[in-house]
Amino acid sequence: MSGNKTSREELPDSDPEDSSEELTEVVCLESDLKNGQMMEVEVGNHSVLLTRSEGRYSAIGHQCTHYGAPLSKGFISGNTVRCPWHGACFNIHTGDLEEYPGMDCLPCHKVKIQNKKVYVSINKKTLRQEKRVKSMGALVPGVNQTVLLLGGGAASLICAETLRQEHFGGRIIMVTRDKLLPYDKTRLSKVMNVQSDSILLRRMEFYHQYDIEVWLRKEAVSLDTDKKTVTFDDGLVQSYDQLLISTGCRAKALDVPGTKLDNIKMLETPEDARQIHAACLGHNVALVGTSFVGMEVASYLINKASSITVIGSSELPYQNTLGREVGKVTMTMLSEKNVKFYMNDNVTEIKGVDGKVKEVVLKSGKVIPADVFIVCIGIKANSEFLRSSKIQLDPNNFVTVDKHMRTNIPSVYCGGDLATFPLAMAKNRIVNIGHWQMAQAHGRIAALNMLDKQTELNSVPFYWTVLLGKTIRYAGYGEGYTDIVIKGKFEDKKFLGLYMKNDEVIAAVSLNYDPAVSAVAERFAAGKVITREEAESDDLSWLQVPRSTRSAPLNTSSLEC
Repeated sequence: MSGNKTSREELPDSDPEDSSEELTEVVCLESDLKNGQMMEVEVGNHSVLLTRSEGRYSAIGHQCTHYGAPLSKGFISGNTVRCPWHGACFNIHTGDLEEYPGMDCLPCHKVKIQNKKVYVSINKKTLRQEKRVKSMGALVPGVNQTVLLLGGGAASLICAETLRQEHFGGRIIMVTRDKLLPYDKTRLSKVMNVQSDSILLRRMEFYHQYDIEVWLRKEAVSLDTDKKTVTFDDGLVQSYDQLLISTGCRAKALDVPGTKLDNIKMLETPEDARQIHAACLGHNVALVGTSFVGMEVASYLINKASSITVIGSSELPYQNTLGREVGKVTMTMLSEKNVKFYMNDNVTEIKGVDGKVKEVVLKSGKVIPADVFIVCIGIKANSEFLRSSKIQLDPNNFVTVDKHMRTNIPSVYCGGDLATFPLAMAKNRIVNIGHWQMAQAHGRIAALNMLDKQTELNSVPFYWTVLLGKTIRYAGYGEGYTDIVIKGKFEDKKFLGLYMKNDEVIAAVSLNYDPAVSAVAERFAAGKVITREEAESDDLSWLQVPRSTRSAPLNTSSLEC
């Protein structure tokens, strides 16, 4: 802690045997922390989050298990602290993960009040442990049930982990056409020269330890829900008792002359990302698509490519998702770094020389020189293998599910990017939200319902995008908004935007305005309405972090990506 930091003391009257295994220090006075507040303290040069709720003090790990954000800069509400960066939630008493995108729980430490001083004890053996894997079971002999998970993404992995956390003792098989174990796909457009090993969510030892089978390079080609079997591309037929379909989506290809030329790239895998990075170094790059992936790729290539030209079919980037105001800010940010934009335009042809891309022709007649052409125009559902099955698909070939992630067929669930589902905070409107945190939530809900633990999906969408090292955060569901209430200034690149509909806030976006979006997400999660009057008020106390004034300096060793 900074300021008048309390000197370190050993806990009085502590048991000598216990003191040899634990490091105990005074961290503050009892009066330093009020109910509903939190602060960062140190025990043995180790950061700890100290909280007080309903008179009870608790101490857990200070860094979010997702990307290491300092939780003391987040938002505390009741028994939950929400990460300021990406919205992961942890129970302040147990350290258990309660909302994604984190994967692991936080360590929990002992707290004792004595002589009006607060003591925190940390087990010396786990002093440097910043994450804690929730207790999980394994395969139990004699349990003959099989859960089959199609797809190797976030939904499948969380489903498998939740099943083991809930002590399901049957067989779990995860099948993916990828050649890699499940990995953090959000990194691909942000750090494109990434090594595959560095973004794996779990190592193979983890899957072995908890008896989760992973079949790589294998793709489902048909599903028979009457026989409860899936046929794969190598001819194997696997039976199941419960099935999760989470095969996701793939990048949509451009349908114009010239798409067979070399150096036309799409981003789907770590290998694709590395190839794009290498191909673009010192070359002229054209990119079509101005939503999340396209804009992040363009941002990443600044100072790497010789020139970058972005082509968009709308007037502004993110126009259909984040809105015109945010689109203007992001377009300005990249334009200031010499990224050229051609908006309200479309690609009509790609011309090449010696089999390689040379020019990109636009509908407007503009011809853009390009050594590399990157296509980021959207996604296509990986559901072809379901078309001959009884699974209900919507007009866009996505799978429709209910609040329990159940399809129209018993024992068959769907999650992740492939699912269209009722969003609780949007009055159960059927939506498709292809973001990491929601896919994880889908996997958990599917697993619990497979085990007859009736649980409805109630997660609040929370996602982020990184441009030029700055993170834009978004929570809620803003489709159909009528106007935006602004706090701060767009031109200063420091703002909070509150999307309004029927005089209520339905979503929030921010840049350099933490932890405002986490605060809004917490209000949504609690089912509390944010009125127009509240949004337009100069009183922003409801967005502030309830923390002690005696907080420690920010640990800058954690960097967000």
